Amino acid sequence: MKRLIDNAEGVLGSPVRNLVTVLLFMAVVTVTAILAYMAAGWNFTDASYMVVLTIYSVGYGEVRPVDTPYLHAVTMALMVLGCTGMILLTSALIQLFTVLQLRQILGTNRMQNRIEKLSGHVVICGFGRIGVMLAQELASAGTPLVVVERSAGRLAEAEAAGHLTLSGDATEEEVLLAAGVERARVLATVLPDDAANVFITLSARNLNPRLEIIARGEAPTTERKLIRAGADHVVLPTHIGAERIARMILYPSSESFSDDARRAGAQRELNDMGLRLELVPAVAGSAMCNATVADAERRATGSFFIVQIERGADVIGRPASDERILAGDRVLIVVRNSALAAKTLFNTRAEIRAGRTRF
Repeated sequence: MKRLIDNAEGVLGSPVRNLVTVLLFMAVVTVTAILAYMAAGWNFTDASYMVVLTIYSVGYGEVRPVDTPYLHAVTMALMVLGCTGMILLTSALIQLFTVLQLRQILGTNRMQNRIEKLSGHVVICGFGRIGVMLAQELASAGTPLVVVERSAGRLAEAEAAGHLTLSGDATEEEVLLAAGVERARVLATVLPDDAANVFITLSARNLNPRLEIIARGEAPTTERKLIRAGADHVVLPTHIGAERIARMILYPSSESFSDDARRAGAQRELNDMGLRLELVPAVAGSAMCNATVADAERRATGSFFIVQIERGADVIGRPASDERILAGDRVLIVVRNSALAAKTLFNTRAEIRAGRTRF
């Protein structure tokens, strides 16, 4: 059917181009006829009225006598060209509406057919700021996904980005079923509406008990509700943003490190294991200043270990156990749990307790 439409457009031309051409033709005929009647002594009002009556074939009667050969010729030409133009205009409009409707029907059916063939895919409910970034990351990784969005504008953006889309309200079970939630591997509901996310989570869990559900929450109190509704993971963007700002304040060097593309892959792998990289400056007089790498790791009682020391322009990778940490060094560490212990050990002069040991 699509090939048939393309062939028809090739023969008949673009519907929009045909419509514009006919409208220009009608405008030329109308203006020329009005000027021709005015050249015979008619005023603009009578000339315009006569042209409209003739073009639309209403036949209410002549506003002035058409009793000269000149007026006869003008009127006959207007009848032929005007009526022909109206027929062409009607045909162009029908062609345009038909092609638009067929494209919409075929496009929707084609999209739905592609969705029905998916299995083990990801369903993204909402294509706002988080949905856009999520879909982009998943698509770049080659993960099949379906975007469910009720906003026509955002849906058009998702289609332009090459994603499979479904128009509808994700809080309705029929829409989730159409998105293939029963065959999906993961559902991510990232709407900025907590109530909607809870409702979507409930519906999705009821439709597919094996589905992994990741839900977005705005208010901290919503996390418990989403978990009870069936969400496996809850993401609080506000909390994550505040945590990142706090890290920028506590560890300004770590933020520049985390933006280094060479280490981004290692950071992601560590995150999967519950670890993270931190670049911590050693403050003069702190517990770790002048300590060897072995002593520092021993004092940390396993909360972190040192993988690199940056000393000015020099970088000491895989430092030896007897390498000393000097004031002003930037120490790259792998943190097991909270990085707060690392900050305390590297930045404070106060007494530190690590198990039964005080220093």
